[in-house]
Amino acid sequence: MLTQSMILSGLLFSIGAFGFLIRRNAIIMFLCIELMLNAVNLSFVTISRYAGIDGQIFVFFVMTVAAAEAAIGLAIIIAIFRHYETVNVNNFNLLKW
Repeated sequence: MLTQSMILSGLLFSIGAFGFLIRRNAIIMFLCIELMLNAVNLSFVTISRYAGIDGQIFVFFVMTVAAAEAAIGLAIIIAIFRHYETVNVNNFNLLKW
């Protein structure tokens, strides 16, 4: 069970990382970050089953950070969309040096 869950977690994280690096749509990139956070949560829960409850406490904090990131990230994406009328990250350089 440990091996299967960790393989699934690694697969989900890889899909998220690949999607983040390949896609240029800000919303898709945002969803890929959320997928990577969920993969980490799955690995924490899997490890906590065998090593103690500490992993589940970390999951609680990761979910809290993910909720804050979702609220702020979506607000930034909406603000950028209102200004540039696109969510393609190649079309705007607002956050670049």
